[in-house]
Amino acid sequence: MTTPILELRDIHVRFATLDGAVEAVRGVSFAIRRGETVAVVGESGSGKSQIMMGVMGLLAQNGQISGTAEFHGMNLIGLPRRALNRIRGERIAMIFQEPMTSLDPLFPIGAQLIEPLCRHQGLSRKAAHARAIELLHLVQIPEPERRMRSYPHELSGGQRQRVMIAMAISNNPELLIADEPTTALDVTIQAEILTLLRDLQERLGMAILFITHDLHVVRRIADRVVVMRRGEKVEEGPVETVFADPQNAYTRALIDAEPEGRKPPVAADAPVVLEVREAAVTFGRRRRLFQPAEPGFRAVNGVSLTLRRGETIGIVGESGSGKSTLARAILRLLPATGSIRLHGRAIEDLSPRALLPLRRDMQVVMQDPFGSLSPRMTAGQIVAEGLLVHHPAMSASERDRAAAEALAECQFDPALRNRYPHEFSGGQRQRIAIARALVLKPSIIVLDEPTSALDRQVQKQIVDLLRRLQAEHGLSYLFISHDLAVVRALSDRIMVLKSGDLVEEGPCAEVIGTPKQDYTRRLVQAALLS
Repeated sequence: MTTPILELRDIHVRFATLDGAVEAVRGVSFAIRRGETVAVVGESGSGKSQIMMGVMGLLAQNGQISGTAEFHGMNLIGLPRRALNRIRGERIAMIFQEPMTSLDPLFPIGAQLIEPLCRHQGLSRKAAHARAIELLHLVQIPEPERRMRSYPHELSGGQRQRVMIAMAISNNPELLIADEPTTALDVTIQAEILTLLRDLQERLGMAILFITHDLHVVRRIADRVVVMRRGEKVEEGPVETVFADPQNAYTRALIDAEPEGRKPPVAADAPVVLEVREAAVTFGRRRRLFQPAEPGFRAVNGVSLTLRRGETIGIVGESGSGKSTLARAILRLLPATGSIRLHGRAIEDLSPRALLPLRRDMQVVMQDPFGSLSPRMTAGQIVAEGLLVHHPAMSASERDRAAAEALAECQFDPALRNRYPHEFSGGQRQRIAIARALVLKPSIIVLDEPTSALDRQVQKQIVDLLRRLQAEHGLSYLFISHDLAVVRALSDRIMVLKSGDLVEEGPCAEVIGTPKQDYTRRLVQAALLS
């Protein structure tokens, strides 16, 4: 057996909080060898990500790590920052869960690829530019020369993740740490990214440490699996052995977990709360000096929908299909054409000032709660923030009480509201985000991939929570997701988008059970629902 590239022994990670010390990782040990893929799995809050954040010196300011992390015989823990910086990005690279928060929105992706090449390899700008194009080819980005000029927001989620992979492998690392790199991607793009990582591993001979909560992904890519729960390792072994005969009850629960139940149907005569007709969004191309203007890109092409009180419409499609763009257009966060009526009132032409009072009625829960929650505000302050805008007459104590009530409704302990977002698991952060939307008592909540970053057990809890809140408050949801298992558990109707076009819609059971379009059929098959 080959010598490990990285060997972890007795790793502990602790966070100092206002409520005392929190031990996130307790005495975890495992190793990874050259050319091997080791998956670290566990539910949200199990400590799987904190292990490698600690080893790489990326813990929050109130975090502390102890133990040994030997990389080729050198302990990374306690290594001076300058020495650690020579290793990070060059010999060990990381891919994070949400590329939009890892890429700088102010610079085109070409500039962000070129910088590490110049820094770590000493390449000239011209050589680094050529290498960056080569890397984009390698990760299968179409039209890489043109994409060098694109900004992160102009790329789909799958394309942004490919850019992150290109950055990670740019210096031919020996070890690639992939922290939930496919979680936010639809099933078809997810399969492409996994195939890409496997291919790159064979070409470069690197080891991969794959952190995930998705056991379907583990089965497809890993050689060995380490299962964690509440900061401790509960099981380790070859993937085939662990899946065929798990020795721990928690491992078995992870394997069997999936959202259950179906949403009760909405009344046929329920009042209409939102009506959209022929919504279209076109992104204009920038005019460049001495070059003709490029044609605009139609991201959403004449989509219509009707949402009733208490109803959930699931909007599905591959990355780049226009799901989130449609939602942002409905929320008036993007310029769009077409008609948008909220409770019968046309809002498409309202000025920002006229629209402000109505925004309380249309709230949104984003895909990545960590990216959408201010790191400088406590959970209670985050939830109460909207009350400052929409209910300025409320006192500080009234806002705090309202925030505590909203958090309690979302099954989040209000006593923890003085902690900061980084002190919570992904599931807890998403409950904070839901409470922030709920505290304003809206009639419509846009849920943009709210469960994609969560493990299956927490997904089940969030689906149950959303169904309960909907029943108690008469909420209407636009539920955007690539996860058809979750869509099936939560939706009344489904709309399927492809390249900005509505290709199929109908009752949830009909669209998933007997899809009419080949595209829908491929999505269902990729989700292992048929």
